[in-house]
Amino acid sequence: MRLTPFSRCSRAMTVAIAATLLAELSVAVQAGDLELWYDAPAEAWTEALPIGNGRLAAMVFGGTVTERIQFNEETVWAGGPRSYAHVGAVDVLPQIRKLLFAGKQKEAEKLASERFMSVPLRQMPYQPLGDVALEFAGHDAAKDYRRSLDLDTAIATTCYKVGDVKCTRRVFASYSNRAIVIHLSADKPASLDFAATLTSPHTEAKTQAEGEGGLLLTGRVDDFVDNNGHPSPGQVRFASHLRVAATDGDVDANDNRLEIRKATTATLVLTAGTNFLNYQNLTADPVARSEADASKAASSKFADLERAHVEDHQRLFRRVSIELGPSPADNADENVPTDERILRYAKDHDPALPALFFQYGRYLMIACSRPGSQPANLQGKWNDQLRPSWDSKYTVNINTEMNYWITEVGNLAECGEPLFDALDEIAASGRETAREHYGADGWVLHHNFDLWRGTAPINNSNHGIWPTGSAWLCQHL
Repeated sequence: MRLTPFSRCSRAMTVAIAATLLAELSVAVQAGDLELWYDAPAEAWTEALPIGNGRLAAMVFGGTVTERIQFNEETVWAGGPRSYAHVGAVDVLPQIRKLLFAGKQKEAEKLASERFMSVPLRQMPYQPLGDVALEFAGHDAAKDYRRSLDLDTAIATTCYKVGDVKCTRRVFASYSNRAIVIHLSADKPASLDFAATLTSPHTEAKTQAEGEGGLLLTGRVDDFVDNNGHPSPGQVRFASHLRVAATDGDVDANDNRLEIRKATTATLVLTAGTNFLNYQNLTADPVARSEADASKAASSKFADLERAHVEDHQRLFRRVSIELGPSPADNADENVPTDERILRYAKDHDPALPALFFQYGRYLMIACSRPGSQPANLQGKWNDQLRPSWDSKYTVNINTEMNYWITEVGNLAECGEPLFDALDEIAASGRETAREHYGADGWVLHHNFDLWRGTAPINNSNHGIWPTGSAWLCQHL
């Protein structure tokens, strides 16, 4: 059978056959060190624990008085559909080449900056969507604290005691149910009281109560102004629902706050949607999308949500086991928090730590790149900044490729599909860039692209005219 590189049917068939064979051949994961754990809540965003279902992503801080769950939806980006090609750039290409061959580098760069670069000069940054805050009055005296991320189940768990009450939170991002699920429990009846809020850093965002047990957040991405003062209006609109799916306590929703009192357990579902249909079309209804996902997830029991999530995750994760040797007795997982193990590694022989690190890489790939999603960007799908480092977009002069090196060797072929889907779109926008900038057939991609599939040279002429991103990404095919 002959397979063409951009045939969706052929790709899907190949992935399906490979997945079936690999699942049959793979060994079940062996019991071992598959947990990151810590004895204190995260103080900085980079210390929080990442969860994701490909489309939604969140960082779980594990606080006691206040739990912060910062979340993203993969299509919340600045800007909107546009062409980045510089019409007429090809007219000055012969002159730029002539200057370069004459050794007049500065003159070539000046002309390229004026006539050859992308319009606008910068691409758009990936954006955060919002934050869920859970407030627990009187939990400042927590003891026996532990927070963890189980790579085998993809569940982040926080446990501690307040007085004689053990409090437990379990958070996961379900691919099958398109929602982030937050389950809270106490081991004494009617001893769980907390409040929940839903906010966003975007200035036009607003939150309102929805019925007796939910909050609705709606908004628009802020306008983006680049370093040269050029504005790009935010065109992505978003919505998010935080809904109490089940509880044995009392629930009250008012303004932008949920309150749950005298509960033993409570299950919240968090969903999100945008107006993004594809990189050229923003006509979807974000509220309807988020509402449909919230209603579906909230209609299921927590045990069913958890079971479906774990089965889906383990179908991918358990295809690979790796054993490099045990940790020393005093570094065993149950004894030493992960951050301490990392500090000890310079002097201790702890072969289980690199094995854990490898499996963490596979976990992150599953969490941020699933069939039907956008590909993993510079930070996967996790970002809390309106102006993230390097815009948290797709940097194809090494970083995007590095993200996806794990897919085949890590037995996660399906997780590579979003990159190939993006290549279809980049090839389309790249044809315009090839024509306008080089007078050439085919397609071209320079060193970055964004949600809007910008392919023209960006930022600065002295490093942005790097036309081999397309060739490098095709190596993945």
